[in-house]
Amino acid sequence: MSDTHVTAPTRYVEVDGDRFAYRRWGKPSGVPILLVQHFRGGMDHWDPLLTDGLAEGREVILFDGRGIASSSGTPRNRMEDMADDIAAVVRALGLEQVDLLGFSIGGYQAQEVVLRHPRLVRKLLLLGTGLRGGDPTTDPKVYEVAPNPVPTVDDFLFLFFGRSEAAVEAGRAFWERRHQRADQDPPSSLAVAQAQLEAVVAYAEPLPGENPYAHLNAITQPTLVLNGSNDVMIASINSWHLVQNIPDAQLLVYPGAGHGAHFQYPERFLKHALQFLDE
Repeated sequence: MSDTHVTAPTRYVEVDGDRFAYRRWGKPSGVPILLVQHFRGGMDHWDPLLTDGLAEGREVILFDGRGIASSSGTPRNRMEDMADDIAAVVRALGLEQVDLLGFSIGGYQAQEVVLRHPRLVRKLLLLGTGLRGGDPTTDPKVYEVAPNPVPTVDDFLFLFFGRSEAAVEAGRAFWERRHQRADQDPPSSLAVAQAQLEAVVAYAEPLPGENPYAHLNAITQPTLVLNGSNDVMIASINSWHLVQNIPDAQLLVYPGAGHGAHFQYPERFLKHALQFLDE
């Protein structure tokens, strides 16, 4: 019987003396897709509906970054170092190339991977994310909710979903799906939150020059950018800046959705993602 999101075993690969936890399942053909998670997030914060849907046509790889959840080591506090870790994990798994999906802070890391290790990535998906030196506008309540050691369903609803009844219903359905797996990762430590916050603050500094986003012109991979129309964590306008500066990028904005638009509209996003990956 084939593995799924809830049954795929947690495995480990060693990189520079630390063990990185990962799960890998799906159809072993074509280019695998590697998913890079949000602030303090681990493998069990993904939506099984999405991961299993993606796995019908390719291998899906989830992993915990250095020092996060089930992985050992000291958490990284620079996006560049996180990106180098991702590249090292890909190579340690014996892969020549992956499709790369980054959500939130994972989107920052994914951008650095393609800039620093361009040959490793075929296609890029950037969800609910921004860019170096982007618009820093954030709902002040985010700073109260995001650091909670063990986020509640209400925390997730505020951070990731829209405010309509339909959005809340979708959020509660997501919450149930993501708890289907019995042997879940341990929560990330306070050290992870501190390190990642340092990385985010450093990444907020714009690069010099007339166009502080010009470095994104070097990304040649086909890129799909997704956000909700009201992202309270990373201002939705940053998605527009991404597609204005990545040469082969396209933008999707889901109505009434928040930071986790792909969680609020999982079937819609799966359809769009598969079309993008397969074309």
